[in-house]
Amino acid sequence: MSKRYLLLPLLSVALFAPIARAADKPVKLPSWSQQIAIREGWLTKRQELILPMMRRHNIEMWVIVNEEFHNDPLTEYIAPPRPFTGNRDIFVFVDTGSALRKVAITGYAEENVKRFFEEEDDPKPADQQLAALYAQYHPKRIGLSIEARRGVQRSLTRDSYQFLAKSMGGDAESHFVSAADLIEEYSDTRLPEEFESYKMLVELTDQITRRAFSNEVIHPGKTTVGDVRRWLYDAMGNADVTTWFQQDIRLQRKGSTNGMSRGFLGVAPESTVVEPGDVLHVDFGITAMGFSTDWQKMAYVLQPGEKDVPEGLKHAMANTNEVQEELMTDSRPGKLAGDVYNEIMAAMTKRGIEAKVYSHPIGFQGHGLGAALDYRAAQQGASEGKRLRKGSYLSIELNSVTPVSEWGGQKVFVMMEDDAYLTDEGFKTFLPRQTSFYLIKP
Repeated sequence: MSKRYLLLPLLSVALFAPIARAADKPVKLPSWSQQIAIREGWLTKRQELILPMMRRHNIEMWVIVNEEFHNDPLTEYIAPPRPFTGNRDIFVFVDTGSALRKVAITGYAEENVKRFFEEEDDPKPADQQLAALYAQYHPKRIGLSIEARRGVQRSLTRDSYQFLAKSMGGDAESHFVSAADLIEEYSDTRLPEEFESYKMLVELTDQITRRAFSNEVIHPGKTTVGDVRRWLYDAMGNADVTTWFQQDIRLQRKGSTNGMSRGFLGVAPESTVVEPGDVLHVDFGITAMGFSTDWQKMAYVLQPGEKDVPEGLKHAMANTNEVQEELMTDSRPGKLAGDVYNEIMAAMTKRGIEAKVYSHPIGFQGHGLGAALDYRAAQQGASEGKRLRKGSYLSIELNSVTPVSEWGGQKVFVMMEDDAYLTDEGFKTFLPRQTSFYLIKP
């Protein structure tokens, strides 16, 4: 029999405590039911933020519509993170003038939803409930996921838009506005309670990455790029996580021309065999507990007789570390993202480092909402007016390009990505940054 929700028991409040673990032990996520309980603890605190945010953005009613098998990307963050498979489930937040009213308009009542929303035991049809809410409050600005640059902010379908307009009746449609700014603030605001769980996901990402770039997986002269990619898929399956993008492997080799794609080093063909002397790069991230990570690291395949990477490659790594350090120290809560980006690039130009910065917010989505430190945003002016928000998470993604003497002056890209959080002293990474190549024995 079809069910709209997976029913799971409410678990002990002890599950909301930070997860203790030894740093050298493999990370194991809580069970799925435990994850739901933890996330519902966050939801209680998140919903307390909604009313002041709605008022800051002049939104009197906020409506999120979840369609069957076409989930709205906000649903799991404003409602219990359980499967919703109703034909059309609607979540309404209303500023009554004195408090926040939360109404779930669903096909039938469900006890876990009722812990967070008003929900009728024998629900009336959605059009009747929407009409009643509009008639009662007559909101001047009804925020919807429309008219925005990013997918999570423009997710309302045409049919659902028309359903809302018709159901509310009267002049309701003339009061529909974009909730893009509200959605951005809500998505870019981190709770202190989320920190330990996100750090755990970063640790798991790092552990999988280190295994992928080791002799456990790579046997030079035999292992292909495709073999490494497939191993990463299987490692995610074994860890009970998914991903939000396909992991990419890039390979640089002395004497070979670097293939480029839209200004970036091209992804290596899966048939490429990893050989001694190769420089490897991986772009990898996982998704679990309503969060995503993003991670890039570098490895070197030792040649017979070598015990370490050539000095030129060490210098290349150091250049990228300098770009990272500049970004982290220049950033401060409240500073304009465009100003920070310009400061980073000016410092790199002065030091003679050829750098590219394309860092982005991260959290609910891998490419999250918020102020980006990104050359494309700077060119478009998209982030210049956005201010960095204290506590927000950023994926510090960037590279430097350095001529390597041992490779005859051939330029080598050192690309890095580390998830970090913003403090009053700048960005701090969840884990120590990579400062030397991972070594793979011949």
